[in-house]
Amino acid sequence: MKHVGIEAINAYCGETYVDVPTLFAARGLDTSRLDNLMMSRKSVALHCEDAVSFAVNAAKPIVDALTPEQRDSIELLIVGTESGVDFGKSLATYVHDALGLSRNCRLFETKQACYSGTAAMQMAAAVVAASPFEGVRALVISSDVARPVPHTYVEPSQGAGAMAMLISDNPVVAAFDHGANGYFSYEVMDTCRPTPEAEAGDVDLSLLTYIDCLRGSFTDYASKVDGADIVDSFDLLAMHTPFPGMVKGAHRTVLRRLKKMSPQALEDDFNRRLGPAITYPREVGNIYAGTVFLALASTIDNARIDRETRLGIFSYGSGCASEFYSAVVTPESQRAVAQMGITQRLNGRYQLAMEEYDELLAATAELKFGTPDFTFDLDRFPQIMKSQLVNRKLLVLSEVRGHHREYVWLGGEG
Repeated sequence: MKHVGIEAINAYCGETYVDVPTLFAARGLDTSRLDNLMMSRKSVALHCEDAVSFAVNAAKPIVDALTPEQRDSIELLIVGTESGVDFGKSLATYVHDALGLSRNCRLFETKQACYSGTAAMQMAAAVVAASPFEGVRALVISSDVARPVPHTYVEPSQGAGAMAMLISDNPVVAAFDHGANGYFSYEVMDTCRPTPEAEAGDVDLSLLTYIDCLRGSFTDYASKVDGADIVDSFDLLAMHTPFPGMVKGAHRTVLRRLKKMSPQALEDDFNRRLGPAITYPREVGNIYAGTVFLALASTIDNARIDRETRLGIFSYGSGCASEFYSAVVTPESQRAVAQMGITQRLNGRYQLAMEEYDELLAATAELKFGTPDFTFDLDRFPQIMKSQLVNRKLLVLSEVRGHHREYVWLGGEG
């Protein structure tokens, strides 16, 4: 049987961020709620960025590192998103073109709120595992750009970002435990995007559903994996992270029910097994389909991994669908993720003043869904572009012509 998993993983979380405590103060929000949010910063998309450009910017370093033969071995491209730009044409068509992938390739888009990335990844893993050929690869990208809801407590957690993963039978980053998957799904109206420009939902219902799905999907996992224990079986955990405080609350509730742990034991367990996973999400915010993989990359990059280590991974998507699965990582995994420089990229983002943040939101909102023709002013925020496009390239959306999106590379080499 093939060992299938993640050969490479990378994050692109935008060029700018806003400081969350500053955002709270500017919006007149109750700062006593900051501790429950557990966030420091959130990524913000440029006016000329969308889910396509985010996806390409995340995947390009992975694709560029491949030989021509390895690049042609990518037989499947799936993009998981809830930020689609067309009701029929998938993001994957644009991404496939911008990355220069072989035309001998399946490509499509998946949608199921924040679970769509996991759905794409599991489908890709199944295709690789079932292939009679060695060396087959699939490229899976989760890409989303939030439509912030200003002056609400949701706004500070709404981020933007993409996660790209190469799935293959050379699982350098993470090897999946074959058949170790638990599912739990049902219909609920916790959050949604009823129009392309709006996000809506019931935060309290979403938290309760998330907790229900964590318990339900792990219970299903345990029914399939002999002796599975939510504490003893996993050295580390990585979970879908709308905001770190939500993960902490779900962890506390579920482990209290399943293990009857004391408050101090719960705190120690969270810090030890989930602390590394929330390092990046608390700097980025909710990137929807990719958030669970941002937590996974954060775990591998920030945990102490000095031996073969098993991770429990929980993915959740509103509406709702969820899955609990597991993977094994090693010190080699940590070296591979560190080479992608995710920490350095996050530290290199441009800090927005509140005036710049609000101006950026207004500029982003100018392109309405379905607009047939639109030209972007790529010189509109020169202070940002000048600081970010030093010795490297960035794909941005330049115009919409007859509904067709056209992209250009900005910046220098690198």
